[in-house]
Amino acid sequence: MNPAIRDLLENAFTGGASDVFMIEGERPRVRKDGEVIIAHGGPVSKEDVAAIWRECGCDPDSTNDGDSSLAVEGAGRLRANVYRSLGRLGVVLRPIKKEIPGFDELGVPGELLASWMQRRSGLVIVCGPTGSGKSTTIAACLQWINQNQMRHIVTIEDPIEYLFENEHSWFSQREVRRDTENFNVALRAALRQNPDVILFGEIRDAESAFTALRAAETGHLVISTLHGSGVAGVATALDRLNRILSDSGSAGAASLLSHQLIGVIAQQLLPRINGGVVAVLEYFENSGAARKWIEEGRYDDIKDFLNKSDEATACSFLRYLIAATQQGIIDPAVARTATDRPQDFDRAMRGIS
Repeated sequence: MNPAIRDLLENAFTGGASDVFMIEGERPRVRKDGEVIIAHGGPVSKEDVAAIWRECGCDPDSTNDGDSSLAVEGAGRLRANVYRSLGRLGVVLRPIKKEIPGFDELGVPGELLASWMQRRSGLVIVCGPTGSGKSTTIAACLQWINQNQMRHIVTIEDPIEYLFENEHSWFSQREVRRDTENFNVALRAALRQNPDVILFGEIRDAESAFTALRAAETGHLVISTLHGSGVAGVATALDRLNRILSDSGSAGAASLLSHQLIGVIAQQLLPRINGGVVAVLEYFENSGAARKWIEEGRYDDIKDFLNKSDEATACSFLRYLIAATQQGIIDPAVARTATDRPQDFDRAMRGIS
């Protein structure tokens, strides 16, 4: 790797950047506090980007895109996505972190998540768009287990984003393509590795959804993610998951989901008034009447419950945004654009229920 590129990565990531973007012939850019800004230095050459591709195990002459990881002196271990843009070589790099924030630092409902992590079986879903902090929330959950329980945790990721050090628990971290063929193969294999907890990077299709649910059904705590848009909340995630399951044509999918689901947390990142970003959340614990709503596909009932409930186990995006705005954390205009129904935000800010 070109020493200038190495210095760029070291300076960017030690300076608080979350990502570095490079395309041949363009000046590199970094993402910091949610904004993409031009980095110091001139355009990156094709050979410099190609060298990164080769370090990732990707052939710049024949590959179109891929995920990998690499270690860079001074910058640490990085995850990499290589791709082509109008025929040019590009790469996005992000640090694989070892310092894992706690629940309080993240501002997530720690008591609720800790109670979910104490379950011996069931499925926990974390959803949100790319870059919304899903991996960080999950890492905090796994680290809580690591510090408080003696369990075997198998992670299946593409690529690994946090490195864990064994404390009370034992980690087997597996990266797709480097350690296993694909997600579904690794998930089936994990059931033969005597795990207590399985982190399954993302539910993408009916096969992975059913395997995750059956792992939960057979006595494992399974944590996984669903991708969604910024305003897609709990009900939307459950509807999408049910549709994925229904695509298989298997009977009883909704019933299986209703019985094995522990809870869902949806999140998006918004800019703070005083700089930086803050996670805005919607969360829901599956219990009582909610099981019947899930089994019968009554997602509007779940939305109503989230908006009206004052329980510690449920909160809507709208209620969370109102609270964050009233506490001076988020600008009202920013909060309003983050809702799927801005008129409801306006009404709530005026105290109209």
